[in-house]
Amino acid sequence: MSQEPIYKEYHTYLKLEKSLSENTISGYEQDLTKLRDYFLIIGKEPKDATFDDLQAFVFEQFKSTNKPRSQARILSGVRSFYRFLVYARYIDNDPSELLEMPKQDYSLPSVLTVEEIDDMIAQIDMSTAQGHRNRAIIEMLYGSGLRVSELVNLKLSNIYQKEGYMLVEGKGSKQRLVPISPEAMKQFGYWLQDRNQLDIKPEYVDIAFLNHYGRQLTRSMIFHITKTLAREAGIQKQISPHTLRHSFATHLLQNGADLRVIQQLLGHESITTTEIYTHIDIQDLRQAILKYHPANRHQ
Repeated sequence: MSQEPIYKEYHTYLKLEKSLSENTISGYEQDLTKLRDYFLIIGKEPKDATFDDLQAFVFEQFKSTNKPRSQARILSGVRSFYRFLVYARYIDNDPSELLEMPKQDYSLPSVLTVEEIDDMIAQIDMSTAQGHRNRAIIEMLYGSGLRVSELVNLKLSNIYQKEGYMLVEGKGSKQRLVPISPEAMKQFGYWLQDRNQLDIKPEYVDIAFLNHYGRQLTRSMIFHITKTLAREAGIQKQISPHTLRHSFATHLLQNGADLRVIQQLLGHESITTTEIYTHIDIQDLRQAILKYHPANRHQ
């Protein structure tokens, strides 16, 4: 069978599902052209690639640039294409998952203020079922620090409403108990009433958040919801569901929560990851030294 339909579907996926800009789509498709050319040379179709094939391709591409950002973009393009192939059920497993990103300078993601989060929530039309769902989504992302993948895969059977906890499955299928704030639980209760009116497909009966077709929400839909609310609230920062997770951790730290508690809540295996995730404003650091260091006790 010709591979052309796959690439047309991929373009549609990037444009509609991922909501990427034309420039980003163009960059991904340029990398895909290089990938196709490489596999033409070795006599295979890209969809039949193994991890070793992709590692060899990436190595060849890295020879032409030693810039970490350029290398990262190439890897991002490769991963995007293979995530699509899994999403569209052309392949069962993603051979690009274990490809390593080159080390590059870390830049901290944006953090929203409490006021900005309130402004986003204020944009939600609470007269609709979709509004109840979206409010519950924002409350859980910010109120519990969930990853977007954890949110879309959250099961009703793992939400313990009376106890105020949910069992979350994170990276590497590791599970953790995460508290749910009273406000998030209240909003989730409103959504449950609307959810019960949907024609839910059998395979999604235990999935907490659904679209109006009764199917599981996609990651790209959660990105769309958060970006739309931020834009309508007049927020100029780069916003994603990850921004709400980072804001959750940062606000906890700034208000005195122990770093190891935040580590457990976020599901980080290493405390080092949490330290990177939860930056503190330099003025806060300066005030901590002035207040607590013994050298300043007589000042």
